[in-house]
Amino acid sequence: MLTLTETATTAVKAIISGTPEVEGGGLRIGQGLDENQGFAISVVANPLPGDSTVESDGAKVFLEPTASAVLDDKTLDAQIDNGSVTFALVPQV
Repeated sequence: MLTLTETATTAVKAIISGTPEVEGGGLRIGQGLDENQGFAISVVANPLPGDSTVESDGAKVFLEPTASAVLDDKTLDAQIDNGSVTFALVPQV
């Protein structure tokens, strides 16, 4: 199952706390518009039917079924720089 680094956990919580209309929600990772585009991330109040949920210290990430299968052996990491967040997927160690 996807895991989150401490930095990714902090970033997800900051994004959700800065978006009051999705209080208690999380980030949703799904397939991009086409298979070559990678993944799409959105801020949502609730998972969609069929989504799996990964939670780390209060940070929630919802995974669309196809993304869940592909990301099963990955770790979500983040880099925070001047208020901007860049996410990266790395192999689990």
